[in-house]
Amino acid sequence: MGIELKNLEMIKSEFVGENEEILVVTFNRPEAMNAMNTQLIKETLELFREQAYNTNLRCVVITGAGEKAFSAGGDLKERNGMSDEDWKMQHHLIEDKALAIKDFPVPVIAAVEGFAIGGGCEVALMADFIIASETAKFGLAEITRGILPGAGGLQNLSRAVGVRRAKELIYTGRLWDAELAYEWGMVNRVVPKGEALQAALEVAQQITNSAPIPVRLAKTCISRGSEVDFHTAYALDLAAYNITVPSEDRLEGVAAFNEKRKPVWKNR
Repeated sequence: MGIELKNLEMIKSEFVGENEEILVVTFNRPEAMNAMNTQLIKETLELFREQAYNTNLRCVVITGAGEKAFSAGGDLKERNGMSDEDWKMQHHLIEDKALAIKDFPVPVIAAVEGFAIGGGCEVALMADFIIASETAKFGLAEITRGILPGAGGLQNLSRAVGVRRAKELIYTGRLWDAELAYEWGMVNRVVPKGEALQAALEVAQQITNSAPIPVRLAKTCISRGSEVDFHTAYALDLAAYNITVPSEDRLEGVAAFNEKRKPVWKNR
């Protein structure tokens, strides 16, 4: 079952692929380096909540409009003079948006061109993985503004690059480039300028060639399993494995292999 996209102001969204199985979400405030104001945050949250029930969807790619930035993070112009109460209310939306991306049932890929700093970096880190252009620059500089990363950056960065490296980057608030992000394991691939989205879409298409039920289960097992001890995680793996055994797609996969043809997945 597909779910239609609504008209939104601060983000663009469109289905791509032969069967519209891939959703491209674009932060669309290039004049503000795609900084995230309250409206953009609300629209992103609403979109991910709605599309979580789209059973036709197989992968999401998040990117930013223009060449300068994936996202410069929270809109500090909007936040200037904001009351503590209003700031906290906005941050509740940010927290919900962050988890909506991280816990989305199908893979989410961040395609990063230019700056991904503050909340923009945190959105990228919430994705399953990142493909960055050679122009990408990352940073979590909240400490230099008297606050902390509050959308998962502390935990996700330390899990991606290691605790000691994350501490250096967080404590100093300095920027780091795509090459270092790749070297330290935060980014999966670095591509030439302007090619991050296309590279991400190519990977997304490869994902759509895989059986949909195991992909969703693998995401759950890897994401949740990385948070617990091995034996608990392995029990989760086996529970998920046993869900696939009686599925029609498991029978189709074996049949397609033996008949030397491409499988036709039914998502059941």
